[in-house]
Amino acid sequence: MANRLLRRIAEEVLGGEKARLVWSRIDIIGDIAVIKRPFTGGVDLEDLKRVAAELVRRLPYIKSVWLAYSPVEGPYKTREFIHLAGEPRSETVYVEHGCRFRVDIRRVFITPRLNYEHIRIARLVEPGEVVVNMFAGAGLFSIIAACKSRPRTVYSIDVNPDAYRFMVENVRLNRVEDVVVPILGDAARVVEERLVRVADRVLMPLPELALEYLPYAVKALRGRGTVHVYLHVHYPRGTDPLKTSERLVGEALKALGVRYKVVGSRRVRPVGPRTLQTVVDVVVESVKEEALG
Repeated sequence: MANRLLRRIAEEVLGGEKARLVWSRIDIIGDIAVIKRPFTGGVDLEDLKRVAAELVRRLPYIKSVWLAYSPVEGPYKTREFIHLAGEPRSETVYVEHGCRFRVDIRRVFITPRLNYEHIRIARLVEPGEVVVNMFAGAGLFSIIAACKSRPRTVYSIDVNPDAYRFMVENVRLNRVEDVVVPILGDAARVVEERLVRVADRVLMPLPELALEYLPYAVKALRGRGTVHVYLHVHYPRGTDPLKTSERLVGEALKALGVRYKVVGSRRVRPVGPRTLQTVVDVVVESVKEEALG
């Protein structure tokens, strides 16, 4: 229903051809609409301002509209935004799977397009598990898992001070202080100093660093355990992005002397022309001692 309404508004403002480049790239986060810059040309800033003004006028639950101008970049996972219409406010409360999250779209990474992935991971977590989330952001994976499953502990790490601040607030907001442990710091260092051989499951939802930090995910496992590795994969025509993802993760684990089994992989979302975010779910069955350093 929401998608049909966004499409209709974009078509009425821009016409069919331009609207096609815009409407599917609108995300609603709390009472803020975010328009991600179209992959291809043909739509300029004035076009987007006209769409944004109409969204605020016709949809009472949208109070502010922003253009996500740059890709997500850097260790803090932030991007550049331009205010388009409505209140010049970037902080909001976003609700997903019955959990509430206070966020600032300019300071922390958040996308409702990970909605299914958040609940998929939560449903995989088994009672009593210890989970390490190496790139937790404002805490969505961690808190939804704590609310929907019964993990013993979720260590929730992020290097971005703003993300950590919101994560601490969101842990209190959802009353999971006895389960989720927010930690500010670089995940590699945190694992080395505090979390070697503690986890049954490790989450790596930062594609840019996943393969580089995979040795630390393995170190965090207390023995046999599961690692969820998120990647960005460019796939030329005729290639399979899931096979490519499984191969990349397999090569990295073999180089560490890890015996493993891929138990699943899936397309998460498009992130660029012929580029996908994927996830590979791997069970680590055994690790050579030297891999633990």
